[in-house]
Amino acid sequence: MLKEKKIKEKIENLRKVVEYHSEMYHEKDTAEISDEAYDSLMKKLVELEEKYPQFKSSLSPSQRIGSKVLDEFKKTKHVVKQWSFDNIFNFEELKKWDEKIKRFIQKGTKNNFKVEYLCELKIDGLKIVLTYKKGILKTGATRGDGILGEDVTQNIKTIKNIPLKLKLPINIIVVGECWLSEKELERINKERKKKDEPIFANSRNAAAGSIRQLDSKIVAKRNLNFFTYDVDSIKQENKKVPLLGISRRETKNQVETQEEELEFLKELGFNVNPNFKLCKNINEIEDFYKKWSKEKHTQDYGIDGIVLKINNNQTQKALGYTAKSPRFGVAYKFPATQTTTLVKDIIFQIGRTGVITPVAVLEPVRIAGSLVSRATLHNEDEIKRLDVRIGDTIIIQKAGDVIPDIISVVLDLRKKDSKPFIFPPKISGCGGDEKIEKIPGQVAYRCTDKNSFSLLSKKIHYFVSKKCFNIDGMGPQIVDLLMENGLINSFDDIFKLRKEDLLNLPRFAEKSVDNLIEAIKKAKKITVARFLTSLSIDFIGEETANVLAQGFGSLNKIIKTKKEDLQNIYGIGEKSAESIYEWFKNKNNFELVQRLLEYVEVENLKVKKVQGKFAGKIFVLTGSLSAMSRDDAKAKIRELDGDISSSVSKNTNYVVAGADPGSKYDKAKELKIKILSEKEFLKLLKT
Repeated sequence: MLKEKKIKEKIENLRKVVEYHSEMYHEKDTAEISDEAYDSLMKKLVELEEKYPQFKSSLSPSQRIGSKVLDEFKKTKHVVKQWSFDNIFNFEELKKWDEKIKRFIQKGTKNNFKVEYLCELKIDGLKIVLTYKKGILKTGATRGDGILGEDVTQNIKTIKNIPLKLKLPINIIVVGECWLSEKELERINKERKKKDEPIFANSRNAAAGSIRQLDSKIVAKRNLNFFTYDVDSIKQENKKVPLLGISRRETKNQVETQEEELEFLKELGFNVNPNFKLCKNINEIEDFYKKWSKEKHTQDYGIDGIVLKINNNQTQKALGYTAKSPRFGVAYKFPATQTTTLVKDIIFQIGRTGVITPVAVLEPVRIAGSLVSRATLHNEDEIKRLDVRIGDTIIIQKAGDVIPDIISVVLDLRKKDSKPFIFPPKISGCGGDEKIEKIPGQVAYRCTDKNSFSLLSKKIHYFVSKKCFNIDGMGPQIVDLLMENGLINSFDDIFKLRKEDLLNLPRFAEKSVDNLIEAIKKAKKITVARFLTSLSIDFIGEETANVLAQGFGSLNKIIKTKKEDLQNIYGIGEKSAESIYEWFKNKNNFELVQRLLEYVEVENLKVKKVQGKFAGKIFVLTGSLSAMSRDDAKAKIRELDGDISSSVSKNTNYVVAGADPGSKYDKAKELKIKILSEKEFLKLLKT
């Protein structure tokens, strides 16, 4: 009886909430929750009334309606790093982005600069990079981590609208989106259902799954499509052949705008999405956005927003990139998918550096084609801000991320005996005394005992993983077994393991021991970036490690570099620079690295046999450059083996001064350092 009473109460409360939001929307023209969240609440009400028909009512709002990188592939390094655009979600964010871009552009220019934007549809598919040599398709690769992708050339060749030969014999790298039509998805899922195979949740998953098929004959049957939208790099074999001379641009020999780039791609034989528009201001962008927000379902491919880019290519180049995204463009996403679900529990995830992240365990719910059962709560402050409690009905939103965000709590459905969630003083996964502490200057918590068995095992799990040393056959269970038996207590202990140490352990036969010893032996050669990643240094993940490796070339240089010079590397923030500097400064960490180097060979980035003309020269850049971005200028200097410094000293050889130079210019004059104008610098690069 008590259970039935609670169910009846739940149904009645749910009816009140649905009625309230229906009234707000239909009678007062005010929506407090999204249509999707409302539909989700209605669906729950219908399900409860069907399950418990004794509580059905003719007055229920439900009566008004009738009863949504694989290891098998060879890795390939991208010639041009692959970026992903930042996202904006509303007109206010668009205005802020537009103002920021114009500030960047107008800095160093006396007159107002007219900015035009090319708007394109954001196709919901899989990004593919195509490389052509002398007009012939050589490779097709997935984006991967932006630096390394999967070589899927044979599968790419089965896509009928990707040209195998271009109309010009040029070397070119282009980027586009591989997609699958909704009709084709329906056909494939019907076949999979007959074979008792899991069906694809959406067309993007189907496209990605198809491209990663090992059998290209299967891919050929999937009828994939492709839109090309960008040129990453281009080189002519014959300078006399104009780049834009296939049809109407007989006199032009360069691509000056994004709009011309799309036309050029069409002329080469690529399939380009025809629904793009040149916009003169953000109001025109908003009109284009609203039009396609309404019409996105009219096309046979998924559209999850629009992409807008500065139309002028020179301006794009001058604006450059942040550590993760281009500055010259942004993805304007359509309203995020929302739904409601129940918080079953709040648990804690502990990272390998001991940082604690609270996570809401949800009643599984399908959102944007995926079944989700967890949502990040970020930190204690976020839990307090939302006032999320176990047992709450919440509205969650998925805006392109794998893990959804919690938007709000449906307070009217909260249980009467609900209590606020309190962060515990101890968490069992921390190990040691299990105590936690707030990180100074941050909102996050971490485990107090940084050397506990639990945290050390997480670090070693990561150390041997595919992202780092990639020791085959040494998964988490094996690592824990070796640690429990006292065979490994530190990273370097892995390389001291002997056959006789392992033979007496459970799950180890002679063959498996030989395989593991051989895998450890193979792992002894590693790149600078992967070595740095393996050390579990705070704020140093794969991307930052790659930036450091490219900036310095060798581990020795990184260890010896000053904090300010680390921060001077493009893509390295203040926290990352301080973290890596302090980590190597720590005696125990430094000694650990030295012990590792007794067994491991860290491969430096390949050094040119002939040194560049800037070898041994130190450059300092100040002011804004017009012909190229500061980051491009730094890259050019490094290509010629020069060094970059963030401050002027007597050791500086050149100060490159752009428009509006700062105090570095005055310091250079004072020390009588050679000052180069932008024109002189460009001339020096060419000579």
